[in-house]
Amino acid sequence: MNIGQESKEQRILRVLRKVLGNIVKDAMPAHGTPHPFQQSTIDEIRDLFGLIAERERELALMGGLSDNEKPYYTDEPPESKLVAMPKPTRKPN
Repeated sequence: MNIGQESKEQRILRVLRKVLGNIVKDAMPAHGTPHPFQQSTIDEIRDLFGLIAERERELALMGGLSDNEKPYYTDEPPESKLVAMPKPTRKPN
């Protein structure tokens, strides 16, 4: 499913994940300085990323997509090959 076919919920989750990621990146302190977030806030951000990913996975499965799809190059040789098997013949009793 491409971006034009996303449901409203999928768009909300995608934007939420991007905005939350940008907030975390913008709030990263310089090396050696304390983090501005409390540990409980960091844990809640991790939980939120996990919930977003879980719901995106559920929506993908409901949409008929596999939950283990990975990007690949189109000129990459396939990892598996289809092999023709002859139909077994039955032995008469």
